Amino acid sequence: MSRLALFILAVTMAAPVAADQKKIESCGYQAQVVSAIQQARRDRVPEREVPAHIRASDPAWPENYNDAIPLLTPWVYEQKRRTIRQEDLGAAWNEMCLQQ
Repeated sequence: MSRLALFILAVTMAAPVAADQKKIESCGYQAQVVSAIQQARRDRVPEREVPAHIRASDPAWPENYNDAIPLLTPWVYEQKRRTIRQEDLGAAWNEMCLQQ
């Protein structure tokens, strides 16, 4: 097998792994956003103030994930308080995201 053929084979085999790694990373960041929103709810931050509250905490995820905060906040805030206290919505979100 030629060097070029080996290179092409290596690249095509690595592409799905790289795509899977990106998905795992993205889902992890999304889960962190959901967890931050859940914590804001636990702290009784008013729903409309959640984006500013979370941004003020200087989160560790990349800046573009802040755009998801207003989209995910209503989902977290519609959960029952019991669910907010007892469940890990970030872990649930991560699992759901990885299955897609």
